[in-house]
Amino acid sequence: MTALAGGKTPSARRITWIRRRRAFAGAWRDYRASTPGLIGLGVLVVIVIGSLAAPLLANHDNLDPSKTLTTPLWASPSQLSPLGTDNLGRPIWDQLVYGSRVSLLVGLAATVIAMVIGSVVGVVAGFYDGWPSAVLMRVTEWFLVIPFLPLAIVLASILGPNVRNVIIVIGITSWPGTARVIRAQVLTVKQRLYVERSRALGAADRHLMLRHIVPNVSPLILANTTLTVPIAILSETTLSFLGLGDPLRASWGRMLDEAFSNGAIGKNAWWYYLPPGIGIVLVVLAFTLVGHALEEVLDPRLRERRS
Repeated sequence: MTALAGGKTPSARRITWIRRRRAFAGAWRDYRASTPGLIGLGVLVVIVIGSLAAPLLANHDNLDPSKTLTTPLWASPSQLSPLGTDNLGRPIWDQLVYGSRVSLLVGLAATVIAMVIGSVVGVVAGFYDGWPSAVLMRVTEWFLVIPFLPLAIVLASILGPNVRNVIIVIGITSWPGTARVIRAQVLTVKQRLYVERSRALGAADRHLMLRHIVPNVSPLILANTTLTVPIAILSETTLSFLGLGDPLRASWGRMLDEAFSNGAIGKNAWWYYLPPGIGIVLVVLAFTLVGHALEEVLDPRLRERRS
């Protein structure tokens, strides 16, 4: 055991913190070796900073059609910079900036719900044998069998069109895949010798799950989270495009829905539908690149295969 400066022996908590810091530094060093991962992270940082700084970059009052009566309709970017206006005279730039907030909020919040449900179901179903595992996996398979879009449409129609309900709908319909992946990992982890030794020493099930099972599947949960966020964002876009999003909040999906409904394609108003479409593609691609880079960092087998 290495002594600290002054000859003092570090405490167990201090040693744990030092090891975690070194592990994080090593993971960050491995992550920086992935060029696609750095590109994806850079894109996400720019978009997140832009959404947080929305009041500085855009005017929220311009989202209200009653306050844009003097603004020309269907103005192109050359007529009204930087991105023109829509059929109601609302600047596209303001909608794009504030719409990023809703799209990211729905994607991240729905992913948190899906990860919590999927992780709990996966850990419990993998750790316990018998009827608990059977019941949980039958419920998981039921959600997997039913197509996502019809189920989400029904739930969104019942709950009503607002951001909170959209988050709930996407969250409670996106967890089954995570649960199955985590359960498979838990089935492997619980057979390892240190888990059996801890069980033989009288450790309770709660202790085994929290101290041995969950920490070992946490990297898988983290990697799966970054890959679930783009799916949640695309789901929000789909629901908003179908008219099931919040009609009072600007989002990229709602912008596409209104552009399609108001005939932007027929008018060749590319500045109406192209910016939100590019924004969705960039965010989804960035999260996907970050997710694959994290998989390589957290999974030694993928790292060895790459090298």
